Amino acid sequence: MDTDDARDAAIAALARREYELAGDEYGRAAWATLAEPRPGVAPFDADEKGWVGAGLQYLLTGALAYRVAGRGDRATHRSVECAAVARDLRNALDHPVQAACLTEFVADAHVVGALDDPAAVYAEAAAGYEDAAAAVDDPRAWATTPLFEAAATPLQQVARGGANGEIAVGWDDLHGSDPGDPGAFLAHRVEHKRQRFRGLVERAVDDGHLAAPRGTTAYGEGSHRCPDCGSTDVNWTGGSTLCLRCSTPMVPRD
Repeated sequence: MDTDDARDAAIAALARREYELAGDEYGRAAWATLAEPRPGVAPFDADEKGWVGAGLQYLLTGALAYRVAGRGDRATHRSVECAAVARDLRNALDHPVQAACLTEFVADAHVVGALDDPAAVYAEAAAGYEDAAAAVDDPRAWATTPLFEAAATPLQQVARGGANGEIAVGWDDLHGSDPGDPGAFLAHRVEHKRQRFRGLVERAVDDGHLAAPRGTTAYGEGSHRCPDCGSTDVNWTGGSTLCLRCSTPMVPRD
């Protein structure tokens, strides 16, 4: 099974509310990605795009699934793994702004795994962004690389559960208003997470529900209906056709 197959299996497990299995499958996707982020790209190659970040994203999302499954022990272990790998990858991704993003991943792992003092790690990441500012011409370009998008995805995914499946954390939430100040523009990411991520994780755990990631969507799609909530709003993601609202597998309508 390759990365895409494991990720798709994880999303299908989320849709069936089999959250521990989803955590397992996200782990498989993570390890496959960390072994070979892209064809011909080794995990410890300097890489301006930061493709290896997807592996960290899958580790973190798997930890979220374990938390929702009531397996806090496994969530902690996976989060410790994510933090360790992120710190190690700072030896590979050699731009200082990438090092700050990897530290942001470490802080996120502290939140998801209920590890000690995530606020201090977020402060370390914010300081890293400020220190990297002189080496950043366009922070918007960095913020759209695979590494930075991977660092945003778990937060965005867990936020969907309390927002009726809609986009609850957007670009403007994560980034500052002035790209001419690269340090503050990027440091806003960690401040937003420091304020909101823990609460969103705790809400997902209390609700016993982790939404599937948002893919291609359609509203009022007459060909499908959700058997759980009755919605006809569709989310095509990871090879599954799911309800945009509650992530239940949709059923075709005659």
